[in-house]
Amino acid sequence: MDFPRLLALLLMVLEWSRPGLPSPLRPICDLRVLNHFMKEARDAEVAMKSCGEGCTMSEPVTVPQTRVDFDVWENKNGLEQAEEVQCGLWLLQQGLSSLRTSVTDTALHSHIDNCIRNLLSINAVLRSLNIQEYTPPTSATGLEGTWSVTSATDLLQVHVNFLRGKVRLLLLDAQACQQDVS
Repeated sequence: MDFPRLLALLLMVLEWSRPGLPSPLRPICDLRVLNHFMKEARDAEVAMKSCGEGCTMSEPVTVPQTRVDFDVWENKNGLEQAEEVQCGLWLLQQGLSSLRTSVTDTALHSHIDNCIRNLLSINAVLRSLNIQEYTPPTSATGLEGTWSVTSATDLLQVHVNFLRGKVRLLLLDAQACQQDVS
């Protein structure tokens, strides 16, 4: 092994063994992943705004409220917060799937597909944090904390805001994502 590689290996070992440093966050808690998902959602929103024909929704879809009342949010227990986020993710997935079938512009299909895959990834992250799996209702009608949107850009804006708000708050507060400081 040549000297630069040996030095790099030695530095890595020394870095890992330094006492008194907080342990690194688990990869699932790294908010850079969520930031990447938000960037892709914004990219989809921008692409949708610049789309002319073939970019409309065939029917209104139910979406989660994105406004966060911090007093109410903090008074909810972790299970209630998780259910609210999971319900919102499910509603967004349903809305994006509906949008995917009504949009005829094939260039937008990849943006929408990315958004759907990202929502599924967030659900996988929540499961890995030992958050109980969400059982969706048979219908979105009558769900508390929802409203309807009729445009694709509104749907994608709700998607961005939901990730930026409630999903981020849930991940920041997750017990498994708290840094241990020794």
